[in-house]
Amino acid sequence: MGQANATTWKGFVFLGFSSFGGLQLLLFVLFLLLYLATLTANVFIIVVIRLDSHLHTPMYLFLSFLSFSETCYTLGIVPRMLSSLVMGGQAISYVGCAAQMFFSASWACTDCFLLAVMGFDRYVAICVPLHYASRMSPTFCFQLVGTSFLSGYLFGLGMTLVIFRLPFCGSHEIQHFFCDTPPVLSLACGDTGPSELGILILSLLVLLVSFSLITVSYAHILTAILRIPSAEGRKKAFSTCASHLTVVIVHYGCASFMYLRPKASYSLERDQLIAVTYTVVTPLLNPIVYSLRNRAVQTALTSAFRGRLLHRG
Repeated sequence: MGQANATTWKGFVFLGFSSFGGLQLLLFVLFLLLYLATLTANVFIIVVIRLDSHLHTPMYLFLSFLSFSETCYTLGIVPRMLSSLVMGGQAISYVGCAAQMFFSASWACTDCFLLAVMGFDRYVAICVPLHYASRMSPTFCFQLVGTSFLSGYLFGLGMTLVIFRLPFCGSHEIQHFFCDTPPVLSLACGDTGPSELGILILSLLVLLVSFSLITVSYAHILTAILRIPSAEGRKKAFSTCASHLTVVIVHYGCASFMYLRPKASYSLERDQLIAVTYTVVTPLLNPIVYSLRNRAVQTALTSAFRGRLLHRG
């Protein structure tokens, strides 16, 4: 019956935060400030790493691409979300929804692979420091970055095709502020079991493969750190990984909660709040964590800020 009632949709409508009533203006101001801070912080990190020759190392190269990926991810989601908070329900075309899902999924998957690459970089730096320069050559680093982006696009394309091969029926209202897989999948009619399984498999491949690589890297790192005789040496070695670990925990925690679940456990209102975390808060977390915990980045940021003040003076 669901297949018979299927409609060829020309578009969808985001309901966004319509259920929050009078709080929407407050949410708009809060999310706008967070978004501006996210853009400023990530762009500043990219520029500082590009201009400061002391930061032209693999670790900061990967960090700059992570900031770039996070910036692109938020650009495809947050401006429309802010618009919906002011203007109410926002329409999006069928093709536009598919495109938004593709790019958001692609950038999210790319982040996972970049975090795995950054874990590998820390492994080489701590476990085989004498061979770091030869193993992490510029060519190899750019190959790792390119592979991360290509893999992200392929998985994003796969997730989008799995969802949009389905017919949609009933309501065309998306109980969300962007075309994420769970709320769009909830509008599909007919047998969605194979698509749910496909999304689960793709999500497992992205999250478990990348997280397994990070786990293996840190297992070797922990073993190497425990072999360091002095407590100060162990503390210094671990401090180079603390920022990365913090970002990994938040990123994979949110992603696992959202995508490694059966459809029956979805709660669209609750999931919106979780989605806000990884679309607004997490992209801001990366530059803040790396700026606060990394002395080299702090020094570069301070120098850049002083340089601007002197130039204005």
